[in-house]
Amino acid sequence: MKEDFIDNFKLEVLNAGASVFGTTCIKNIKDKFNISKDEIKDLNYAISIGFRLSSKILDSIKDHPTKIYFHHYKMVNMFLDQLALKITAILQNENNLAFPIPASQIVEWKSQTAHLSHKEVAYLAGLGWIGRNNLLVTPEYGAQVRFVTILTDLKLPQGETMDFNCGDCFDCIETCPAQAIKELPSEFDHISCYNKLDEFKKKNFVGQHICGICVRSCRKKV
Repeated sequence: MKEDFIDNFKLEVLNAGASVFGTTCIKNIKDKFNISKDEIKDLNYAISIGFRLSSKILDSIKDHPTKIYFHHYKMVNMFLDQLALKITAILQNENNLAFPIPASQIVEWKSQTAHLSHKEVAYLAGLGWIGRNNLLVTPEYGAQVRFVTILTDLKLPQGETMDFNCGDCFDCIETCPAQAIKELPSEFDHISCYNKLDEFKKKNFVGQHICGICVRSCRKKV
């Protein structure tokens, strides 16, 4: 793909409402995917797209997720899925293969496992780093971004990965109701996080295992 085509493609995606856009080679991480190897054997590249969540809606979250946040969460995922379909159409019209991955479709809730890790693809695409909160943290919007991924056979540029850069910010640790977040991303307590999500769901705050508290606290420092 020519460089000017990539630039135009990126501009088109951003003009369609995306907040961040990146591309990467995913050949070395395909074994981690919960997708049949035969289905994606020719797909060694990926496009990562993120949409910034509403900071005002996130501010409505205090000590548990809210119904307005849950609705916003669903609508953002729907928007990302629709945008992924548009990108799929563009790629296929250029005689390339495209395999859009749902923005939010969990295969196993307790392990929080999806078809693939959108945050890992976004990290490899150079869109941010893995923060203490175990989320992809962007320099522009913190962790207040949701992502979708499109796999393709089209050879795309490899993003330049970012080093861990949470610095002296520990806001997510201070606000996490499950005390699941530690100083190092590798120490994140997945089980405690899931148990808190399960508690929120059983209390009928929202109808899904979501929280949003650490997302609310993780924003660009100005």
